[in-house]
Amino acid sequence: MQLLVRPTSSNRRESYGFQFLRFRTQKLTPEDRVQEDTGDCELGVVLLGGQCTVESSRGTWTNIGRRPNVFAGMPYALYLPLHTQFTIFTESECDIAFCYCRAEKSFPPRLVTPAGVDVEIRGAGNATRQINGIFKPDFPADRLIVVEVYTPGGNWSSYPPHKHDVHNPPAEVRLEEIYYYQIDRPEGFAIQKVYTPDRRLDETITVRDGEMVLVPEGYHPVVAAHGYNVYYLNALGGSARSLAASDDPQYEWVRQSWRDKDPRVPLVTMDMER
Repeated sequence: MQLLVRPTSSNRRESYGFQFLRFRTQKLTPEDRVQEDTGDCELGVVLLGGQCTVESSRGTWTNIGRRPNVFAGMPYALYLPLHTQFTIFTESECDIAFCYCRAEKSFPPRLVTPAGVDVEIRGAGNATRQINGIFKPDFPADRLIVVEVYTPGGNWSSYPPHKHDVHNPPAEVRLEEIYYYQIDRPEGFAIQKVYTPDRRLDETITVRDGEMVLVPEGYHPVVAAHGYNVYYLNALGGSARSLAASDDPQYEWVRQSWRDKDPRVPLVTMDMER
């Protein structure tokens, strides 16, 4: 599996070799319309920027979204269940992430607004980052989990390195994962490492704005280049609705060294949009 995925002009939901996850992003203008059926997948529509209207066989949501981009505010997101026909259009422009996950059970559609997003400040020191919980494990869905993560320039994220590739609840569950990146300046970058304990898989990847990293297995820490704030959207799905993971035992000790939080975090808040 090629782990780094660069932007393409395709508007198809791509599986990239995963069993459960499908993913794509699309920028819409007033001339564009998205018309689809979720089919055998549940779908999380995340507004990365701008506003759109969604008309569907399960309901209509008008002018959802508020932030102009991911670094300027909190997210709106819409959950749509299996076998839902929908149309998306905009009166201006918008940038949307479509997070699909194969599912068996159907749950009611639901709009998540900024007020409904749980914000967690995780880590400490130069491993401090912000997690926006959109479709968390307790959200009523079958498999799909979606969160946003903000990592200030120079900081580490998904650290200590952790993995979730073995179904051994409650300690760990098997999850496929996609990291979709945006950087606050076009020349910026992040570095992500993906490796298994036996180093059968051991890749170090330079990621730029609009690119994705696929995590089929293994540990997968991230570092943001100094001077550049990094955003990534995590879509996950697998053997259970849980984020249970196990740390790389070589680096577990780092947790005990953490003291103060990085004062730059949170990077985005509700107050930015007022």
